[in-house]
Amino acid sequence: MPPIPVFQYNSTMSASPASSPYTEPWLRGTHGEIRAAGRAVVHALELALDDLRKWTAGLTPAEMQAAPFGLTPMNTQLRHIAGSIDRILTYAEGQRLTEEQLQRQRSEESGSESPSELITAVEASIVGAFVRIRALAAQDLEQPRAVGRKQLPTSLGGALVHVADHTQRHVGQVVVTAKVLKALRSGS
Repeated sequence: MPPIPVFQYNSTMSASPASSPYTEPWLRGTHGEIRAAGRAVVHALELALDDLRKWTAGLTPAEMQAAPFGLTPMNTQLRHIAGSIDRILTYAEGQRLTEEQLQRQRSEESGSESPSELITAVEASIVGAFVRIRALAAQDLEQPRAVGRKQLPTSLGGALVHVADHTQRHVGQVVVTAKVLKALRSGS
């Protein structure tokens, strides 16, 4: 197998809606060395990071910890996104979670990271995932996999797709919370 390239993430998204037109990751012609299903997962993760950067830009630490109208705080969502990517890929690799992964999962609701530290943690999780996804995408996606203590059945392909959809679900929650906070800030 050829050496695995080091992935570097370069977003072209701007937080300003008036900036030049945004091109979604799947339309950038990137990651051609990754088979199509895996490439789609990588592109979904890049889009997730673009959206997180856009919608959390300028938020204060207090806003990141806020739970307006009972919404989950964004800092909790960001910790969960970073950790769940690793956990789901561990299942995709046919492994069980380690005690360290389980401990990190239990601590997702607490922490004192700054907004930039949280985004950096999500970025690191995503960049680390690229290498893992590249290797997994080259395998038979129909291979059976088991998830969780109950060892619930899925496939390698199912786990890969779930990395993308689970991440996007939580990014959507971050976006909604950020929009609510920004509206409350402006009195709208």
